[in-house]
Amino acid sequence: MKLLSFKLDGKVKFGPKVKKEEAVWDVLKIQEELNVLPSFPSTIIDGISLGFDFVEKMRKLVEAAKQSDEVEAFKYTFTEIEWLAPIPRTPKNILCVGKNYNEHAVEMGADKAPENIMIFTKSPTAIAADGMTLPIHADKTDSLDYEGELAIVIGKRGQNIPKAMAYDYVFGYTIGNDLSARDVQYRHGQFFLGKSLDGTCPLGPYLVSKDEIPNPQNLSIVTKVNGALRQNGSTKDMMFSVVDIISIVSQYVTLEPGDVILTGTPVGVGKGMNPPQYLKAGDEVKVSIEGIGTLVNRFE
Repeated sequence: MKLLSFKLDGKVKFGPKVKKEEAVWDVLKIQEELNVLPSFPSTIIDGISLGFDFVEKMRKLVEAAKQSDEVEAFKYTFTEIEWLAPIPRTPKNILCVGKNYNEHAVEMGADKAPENIMIFTKSPTAIAADGMTLPIHADKTDSLDYEGELAIVIGKRGQNIPKAMAYDYVFGYTIGNDLSARDVQYRHGQFFLGKSLDGTCPLGPYLVSKDEIPNPQNLSIVTKVNGALRQNGSTKDMMFSVVDIISIVSQYVTLEPGDVILTGTPVGVGKGMNPPQYLKAGDEVKVSIEGIGTLVNRFE
């Protein structure tokens, strides 16, 4: 199931994409008016914490709406809504894996990829949505860079998770663009400030439940800037896999429903080009991941 979050009439809502239509089911409205279920979560994070039962509940609501005489009143076209990130606000900082693709580690100046996983974070205030025009932050940086990445969305609370059980803690996946102010990142000797400017963590367009992506280690990742191919990688080249990441991180940090983990970016970022090619006002970046969709943002 492909889920999205959106705003309508000033209210934050969520729902599944309507199959074969550029539209979304308003499951909160369906439940309110048809009273199909004894209870239904009011936020997407509360829903995610229910695991796959959340998907089943939404399917029941959609089936009820389809049988209603008011079926069209329960769905909205994409042009009628304001898109939000699938997880509009994470429970904690977005967790990010650095240098998780060997060729990217090399293009960033490393002699070799790190032996131990590298984790940094981005502030939740950096989260932005698909389709949003994002600030270039020219007053703070002259080297804003793109990084297309697969993002894991955690489905249940866990600590010290064995690798063999790690997939049990995944609700689904989305696309992230780990936008990075390279000069700020290196000037301060750590990543947080250079990775956390407003709008530097667009996510979307959809949160895809894990049943639709049985093997997250064989997905293509393609990033284009103004239509030109910059990154063309595959998650099969990740040095630390999805299960590795969840297991290792959970040894130190308790994972919670709605947590987002960016899994690293393939080779091809702007900093790695000769000369470096950073983003500028007017640019458009598209990040596409097989089975999820395309995350599109413009800059001003």
